[in-house]
Amino acid sequence: GMQGQGVCPDVWTYSTLISALCRMGRLADAMDNFSQMIGKGVQPNTVVYHSLIQGFSTHGDLRKAKELVYEMTNKGIPCPNIAFFSSIMDSLCKEGRVMDAHDIFHLVTDIGLKPNIITFNTLIDGHCLVGEMEKAFGVLDSMVSAGIEADVFTYNTLAYGYCRCGRIDDGLILFREMLQNKPKPTTITYNIILDGLFRAGRTFAAKKMFLEMIETGITVSISTYSIILGGLCRNNCSDEAITLFQKLGAMNVKFDIKILTTMINAMFKVWRREEANGLFAAISASGMVPNADRKSSKRRISGRS
Repeated sequence: GMQGQGVCPDVWTYSTLISALCRMGRLADAMDNFSQMIGKGVQPNTVVYHSLIQGFSTHGDLRKAKELVYEMTNKGIPCPNIAFFSSIMDSLCKEGRVMDAHDIFHLVTDIGLKPNIITFNTLIDGHCLVGEMEKAFGVLDSMVSAGIEADVFTYNTLAYGYCRCGRIDDGLILFREMLQNKPKPTTITYNIILDGLFRAGRTFAAKKMFLEMIETGITVSISTYSIILGGLCRNNCSDEAITLFQKLGAMNVKFDIKILTTMINAMFKVWRREEANGLFAAISASGMVPNADRKSSKRRISGRS
């Protein structure tokens, strides 16, 4: 009848509109549409509730978000799951809004959901991103109290947090702990620590750690090589980096453009022009375009930037 011809907006129209308004942060407008919808006897569906709950959670009105959760469960519509809330927390943490993410965490426990390892790791990551290491470990403690064991992602996040704020020694202590008990370090763990050591100017320790990594038989990734070669170049070991780069090239290791650009710049820096030009030509021939052209590298050497 008339409804089918779009005179009365149906569930689909409303849910599309409400989710768009929520994404734009226009929650008052979204709520107007929500009330209008109910007034017309159109039952809100999961999409509508999820959009509103996500909107209010992200824009700081948790009381309203909680109300909507209870309202939907009373109507027999299944409540959003823990992954839904963890993903909202993740977005907040990425924006540096860790305290807001904590509020969502409390909302989650209030409505009777069980936080899982992803929920805890998200919060830990949030604190690490803003350099709040003590708070990150606080979350780790409450995670352990909740009977959830830290995984390799938890440890990698903490190690990365330490390295980011220049606390490489604490990062190393954590790394040794991993070797001794819980989750064993992965390629990513080694990459984080190697990068931290190079950034701290501890080239010798980094080289030693790299050998340890190879001895352990852990996969060495392109990222690992990128960290090693870049780290050597940044710490005035360009010649050593070039030698390693050439040996790896002879072993047919495939490099990405970032490494190749680093190496061309390094070659210019130590006046190995022929090699740089050769590498540049080889890359261009392979169809990859180095993102530092030779002129800019030369300018950098002669001190005109």
